[in-house]
Amino acid sequence: MDVGVPIERHAGEDRVALTPEVVKRLSEQGLIVRVASQAGAKADFSDEEYQKAGASIVPQEQALGCRVVLTLRTPVDEDLRHLKHGAILIGMLDPFDQANASRLALAGITAFALEAAPRSSRAQALDVLSSQANIAGYKAILLAAHYYPRFMPMLMTAAGTVKAARVLVLGAGVAGLQAIATAKRLGAIVEASDVRPAVKEQIESLGAKFLDVPFETDEERDAGLGVGGYARTMPDSWLARQAALVHERARQADIVITTALIPGRLAPRLLSVETVAAMKSGSVIVDMAASRGATYEGNVGGNCPLTETDKVVVKHGVTIVGFSNLAALMPADASAFYARNLFEFLKLIVTKEGSVKIDLGDEIVASTLLTHEGQISRKF
Repeated sequence: MDVGVPIERHAGEDRVALTPEVVKRLSEQGLIVRVASQAGAKADFSDEEYQKAGASIVPQEQALGCRVVLTLRTPVDEDLRHLKHGAILIGMLDPFDQANASRLALAGITAFALEAAPRSSRAQALDVLSSQANIAGYKAILLAAHYYPRFMPMLMTAAGTVKAARVLVLGAGVAGLQAIATAKRLGAIVEASDVRPAVKEQIESLGAKFLDVPFETDEERDAGLGVGGYARTMPDSWLARQAALVHERARQADIVITTALIPGRLAPRLLSVETVAAMKSGSVIVDMAASRGATYEGNVGGNCPLTETDKVVVKHGVTIVGFSNLAALMPADASAFYARNLFEFLKLIVTKEGSVKIDLGDEIVASTLLTHEGQISRKF
């Protein structure tokens, strides 16, 4: 059976679905891996490295024409037409985008959207959201440090003492926790907030202060538990109290990292225009939900309405970083993590003999199956 790795053609997408390390492992199992020429170049993986690992270097059309095609995102229309009817496409395919799912179904493709994998212990090794969020959280702090015009740590020098930067992290999922850990390593004073009280211990174990907004009703308490490891939309009463607390802490912060996403919905608004206006001049916001929020004054925002997708802007003296694909800014390690995720998923649908077997009795396989035999398998 042949497995294809095409070039990613989406703007700003520098990752590649397989690395030479994983190509070697698949080749040793008897699979034929065909990698499009220069597919890994932006992630610093050369065609020669892929060849040494056992892959064939082929034109883009041949990589797309394989029985199984591995991608980061849904191929653009120009590439999608090269996939064969009945081909298996595996990647981060945005299962909540019904128009995209319809395109794949119409093309007769069996598509697996890895973002839909359950948040279970068994699925951890193929959890693409966590592996990429880990990298994104790290990069968010490095970007913040780059745009922040002062030191992150406290320094005592002959020329005077520099105060440590104050960092506020909103959302303590995988990305938020990595941001907290990285900010602490750089010497910042860190505070963090999350709707789920269960993450308090994790936040504090990393050396940050947890900003608690106590629940006042059963409705708030139930929503705060989340679903399947994800946060849920909180009641307006709780959001109002959180907004007041965030406003106050953001005013005193030097750097704010926002990470809140809710699957299938617009990213919640965590920083209002009024809050940004009240922040210190020279402070920095890195909005990790950029491109996923509501539209404000003609621009698609994120957790902050003033965010502009894939731009760095200054509003009210505050630098707002709105890069929408932070993991792709570290393409080598991001690709390495992602390739290992794909390898673990392939174990579930490829037999030892090298043929495809789709077992819908497997929770992970059933959860990720987006389209099959011309139909959308499940709606998200």
